[in-house]
Amino acid sequence: MVSSRNQQQKKETTRSITYRLPERLIEDLDGEANQKKISQNVLVKQILEKYINWDRLADKIGMIPVPKEIIKTLGEDLDGREIDGIINVMFPMIKNHVMFIKGGYDLPRCLETLEEYMRASGMNSDHRRDGELHSFIIQHNLGMKWSVFAEQLLTQIFRNFASDKDLKFQTTDSTVILKVALGSDFNEHHYQS
Repeated sequence: MVSSRNQQQKKETTRSITYRLPERLIEDLDGEANQKKISQNVLVKQILEKYINWDRLADKIGMIPVPKEIIKTLGEDLDGREIDGIINVMFPMIKNHVMFIKGGYDLPRCLETLEEYMRASGMNSDHRRDGELHSFIIQHNLGMKWSVFAEQLLTQIFRNFASDKDLKFQTTDSTVILKVALGSDFNEHHYQS
């Protein structure tokens, strides 16, 4: 099984660059890197990637940070009709946001944008490939109603781009796994501009 994200990172070229930063900031970065058991270089790369991929655009598309406990609590009382209503409002927004952020709208760009949103929101996500079969894993820890929401949202996205594909879900109160055959060459991080 291959993780698409890891495959992309191996091919990336790098170069060295130097910045002058306040001592206090460097000490804070050192402390955070030590706590996470990663190098300061890896931490700074993660911070800059999050900014480039999400933070710099979040304000422009109207995103606001909301505490996870509020989202979790709001989801507890949602019924199926309310979840459908949220998705019906959200789906056109997703298209507009993906077009603005990625410069186009297709399945790879849509999935990559959702992945970046989840990462920026503190959710875990992964895309694994085993031959033709792709597994998209979302771990949100928000409760069963948000799992149902994620399942229905992914269903809507795939209906829009790949209505002929058979979607198989495994869902718990904290995790959603979508398995779908997309071909061995599908990668949401490589798309035509």
